[in-house]
Amino acid sequence: MNTPKLPYETGVVSSADGTPIGYRRLGAGPGLILISGGYLAAQHYMRLAGALADAFTVYAPDRRGRGVSGPPGHRYGMDRECDDVAALLAESGAEFLFGHSSGGLIALQAGRTLPQVRKLAVFEPPLSEHGSISSAWIGEFDRQIACGRPAAALAAFLKADHLVPAWWPRPLLVSMLALYLRWEKRRVEPPDTSIESLIPLQRLDGILVAEMDSSQQCMAGITAEVLLLGGDKS
Repeated sequence: MNTPKLPYETGVVSSADGTPIGYRRLGAGPGLILISGGYLAAQHYMRLAGALADAFTVYAPDRRGRGVSGPPGHRYGMDRECDDVAALLAESGAEFLFGHSSGGLIALQAGRTLPQVRKLAVFEPPLSEHGSISSAWIGEFDRQIACGRPAAALAAFLKADHLVPAWWPRPLLVSMLALYLRWEKRRVEPPDTSIESLIPLQRLDGILVAEMDSSQQCMAGITAEVLLLGGDKS
């Protein structure tokens, strides 16, 4: 997963609980905050940020646990993620959000609870209804991480959430992921970090999905304009 080497500025804001949240900024125009999904970080959204930079001042934050941002904390959950978004909104004066995957879930909740948000676009937010998106994989995921097997941990998540074809044998999937992680680790350059080092953060998204389960009715309270996006190859 290569990212283009675009020029950008960096900054850090302090969230409500004192956690530092780092971000990358580029472009000019109205403020737009990109919220990453899963084990991804600001570095993985620079191509999108570059495409938007002609029309917006783009802020790509590193969510908790990523980059120069602080740790998730013992009270981690959707409230902390929305606090981080609120700190970025206050710093940037932005009114627009874009969220990918679990970042889309955060963007929706921020749009519901933060009046500063005027418009938001979300790409495939994992809105679970009565357990339709499982978080049962977290236990196996944690065991594999504890044993130093990030590829096996990622495979446990991908299989449980049906993000790979069901007919793929788990050993083959783990081998392919391990090869990719080794290849990517050799190519990544500071200040970026390897995907392998970010994989443990995927469990946090399982926590968010479980916390927000069956919250679709609450989303009717969003007053911001919402653009809901899906991909035909996802």
